[in-house]
Amino acid sequence: MKTTLKIYGLKALLAALVVSLFAGCAATRPISDIALGAGGAYLGNELSHGNPLATAAGAAGGVILSEGAHYVAKTQSDKAYTAGYDKGKSDAVKQQYWLYIAMQKQRNQVGSVRLYPVQLPEQRIDGVTFQPTTKFLRIEE
Repeated sequence: MKTTLKIYGLKALLAALVVSLFAGCAATRPISDIALGAGGAYLGNELSHGNPLATAAGAAGGVILSEGAHYVAKTQSDKAYTAGYDKGKSDAVKQQYWLYIAMQKQRNQVGSVRLYPVQLPEQRIDGVTFQPTTKFLRIEE
């Protein structure tokens, strides 16, 4: 009798563990709650020799175990999502930075640069007299 009880208990526990592997799937949540609740009720009933209070406690324990597994799976999923989101933002900023660096390098390369002299005559602006001078206009191509 004890050997049979152990075999049935191990089978129920194994079935509960297999169902708990699917804890991350939203569609299997009711199934795993039912399976672990039933497994807990079965174990409670068998271990207490039919005590209804122990059977109910076993069922409640199975459901609590199932919900705990779902909570842990959701928490891990949320952490992974947040980490991926932060990594994506970081990568976008790095990509923008290197784009600006590349643009700066292109701008600083000496290609075809010409300087055109421009003669500025003496002029009076707002009461200030500016002396004649030569300025250079830089043209890059």
